[in-house]
Amino acid sequence: MLRFEGVWKGYGGAPALAGVDLEVPEARTTVLIGPSGCGKSTLLRLAAGLIRPDRGRIWFEGEPLRPDRLRPARLRMGYMIQDGGLFPHLTVRDNVTLMARELGWPRDRREPRLAELAEMVQLPADLLARYPIELSGGQRQRVALMRALMLDPDLLLLDEPLGALDPMIRFELQRELKAIFARLGKTVLLVTHDLAEAVFFGHRLVLLRAGQVVQQAAPSVLLARPTEPFVARFVEAQREPQRVLLGAVG
Repeated sequence: MLRFEGVWKGYGGAPALAGVDLEVPEARTTVLIGPSGCGKSTLLRLAAGLIRPDRGRIWFEGEPLRPDRLRPARLRMGYMIQDGGLFPHLTVRDNVTLMARELGWPRDRREPRLAELAEMVQLPADLLARYPIELSGGQRQRVALMRALMLDPDLLLLDEPLGALDPMIRFELQRELKAIFARLGKTVLLVTHDLAEAVFFGHRLVLLRAGQVVQQAAPSVLLARPTEPFVARFVEAQREPQRVLLGAVG
């Protein structure tokens, strides 16, 4: 589905990615994790064609992701960022159907798809006429997911999709989002800084450090058999705060 071959990307002379090789398998959820600045979001932006690699190649559906192929490729991708990226001057309906209208979908095709997606993400129909500022954080993320799914893409690219939500809403949406992934059978590349969330969603975890892949494996393997000390330290650093909290409660 999606493959990175020897991909390099730098900013201001500093490498954000340094020779990344990565395969994103079809109909599975691959999760990118790692410390801030490790290159997670850069990989996602490269996959979406928003930026170009300095070196190396990116393949999508067996063909190189070249500038002349970006538009048809992007129409097969759904992209969602942390704050949703909704246009504040458009209603929910217009945000979700924006690309469908651009592509000339008639109303009798747009509206049933809109209703289907609203039901899927459990967004009440009376919110479709509202503007993003009139929605809660959780509702805005549901709308952003609807927009990412509107064209029924083959690949979903999600950059910290639940990162800005309060814990209760995040807990609820995690379970709903995982159920949607399972129902639709989409190929998903997801970025998160939260190891527990990565384990919850991912069929495969990819841990990055300083622009390089350190380990990629099934969650159970990465947790139980780290390939180098950094992996073990990363896992321990995420577990320790939970132990401290539980100890304080006890």
